[in-house]
Amino acid sequence: MNIRPHIRNLITEIICLLFVLLFVYAATSKLMDFQKFKIELGQSPLLSAFADWFAVLVPTVEFIICTLLIIPKFRIIGLISAYGLMVMFTAYIFIILNYTSFVPCSCGGVLEKLDWKSHMIFNLLFVFLGFLGILFYNRSIKTNSSLMKNKSLVVILSTVTISGIGIVSTLFMLSENIVHYHNRLIRRFPQHPILKTIDLDLKMNSYYIAGLDNSHIYLGNYSAQLSMMVLDSKLVQTKEKMIDIDRKDIPFRGVKILVQPPYFFVVDGTVPCIFRGKVYDWKANMIHQGGEYFGNALAIDSSKIAVSTTSKLNGDTVLGLIEIGETNKTILNPDILQKQVDGVFDTDGQLAYSSHMKNIIYLYTYRNEFTLVNTELKINYRGNTLDTISKAKLQIAKDKKRHQRTFSAPPLYVNKSSAVYNNLLFVNSAIPGKYEDDRAWKSASIIDIYDLEKRSYVLSFYVYNINGKKMKSFAVQNDKLYVLLGDSIIQYHLDSQITSNYNNSATNNLLAK
Repeated sequence: MNIRPHIRNLITEIICLLFVLLFVYAATSKLMDFQKFKIELGQSPLLSAFADWFAVLVPTVEFIICTLLIIPKFRIIGLISAYGLMVMFTAYIFIILNYTSFVPCSCGGVLEKLDWKSHMIFNLLFVFLGFLGILFYNRSIKTNSSLMKNKSLVVILSTVTISGIGIVSTLFMLSENIVHYHNRLIRRFPQHPILKTIDLDLKMNSYYIAGLDNSHIYLGNYSAQLSMMVLDSKLVQTKEKMIDIDRKDIPFRGVKILVQPPYFFVVDGTVPCIFRGKVYDWKANMIHQGGEYFGNALAIDSSKIAVSTTSKLNGDTVLGLIEIGETNKTILNPDILQKQVDGVFDTDGQLAYSSHMKNIIYLYTYRNEFTLVNTELKINYRGNTLDTISKAKLQIAKDKKRHQRTFSAPPLYVNKSSAVYNNLLFVNSAIPGKYEDDRAWKSASIIDIYDLEKRSYVLSFYVYNINGKKMKSFAVQNDKLYVLLGDSIIQYHLDSQITSNYNNSATNNLLAK
């Protein structure tokens, strides 16, 4: 390139000045809103696991490069360093756009208003300027320097380029492994994974989701215990029925309806009793009475109800399975629920069932653990949610006069509610994660998703409050999320960022792991 020396020098000076302006502005803006910058890194698909380190390292490196560019003696090192850093930034965006499971909401930093593709073009421009600056500077200094001979320059630039891309790629692989399999409460929030589609004012806040299928949502009502509202998939009410049971002389205290189409069950673990009928006529006959009292109950199929009950040996909560039919027996497995404090409150939790995996999932309320068991109550494995609370933080007091145990201080909730569809476990978490804005926790509920077959964390999303009301409960059916919030039920569409994680194979390889 036959350019006069003074013009080459001028161009080099301008390039160095542009880099100094870019890096000083970028580093300063990061440090001025350091918490926001750290949150953005925490949401990065590449750097989530290393956000604490990089929040300090990146602006520090940018300032150091600026210093090198300003001092003539170290200018060539500064130019090579600036070139290498822009290569890494460009590789970072390229991987985000092409190889990550989601694209974060914002690029952040100096180019926050640009989208990711525009940001990548901007970075490529500065990669070219860095290369041009090095080339022109090399022409302007003495060529007998061993560092700056042409062959050495090619080797140096090639090494810097390959190393920069390699470092970013390695960070990506390490971060993915840590976030998905060794996570310590670092959530990832992709752009718009759910979209509100329909809502319905129920006029009352006493409804609960009793069950659902591809075309109907079944709502029970705590205020009218034998009432059933049926909605279609567009949340249009198709019928409201009063369930007719063949025994009305039972002293019911805690009636709940479980719908597992085409069957439904009316259960009350305080009696205890179970009625069964079909949804086409909403008439139910008693099929089980007596035996163990139970709390939680979950319909597995037409003849099996999973329950949590109390051990007659020590009073601890145990998981059981009521088999209805000719055998009409209850199977208990005291090894499933693990005692930590008192064996009752500390093992409190929620039941869910994956028909795809043929597994019952028990999610603890006060600790970061869930257990998968098959329909014979054999343990498949124990898994963990994102947070680090492995032991329930409870203070229990004994009321000797009434022979009762109760909380002496408010308990720390970890998992509020949950749902299972296919191989995915959806958990409404009560624990804030790293790099999350406190304002989001006040205005929304957080749902974390786990792949039960891969035993990994997938992603998280917000369900925003409406009129100050938080989500009470939810259910998932294919690409639909149904949320009870205040007096309303809301339907959300689940994006492919979520549904692409469903395993549609008929076989379950869980036991092979």
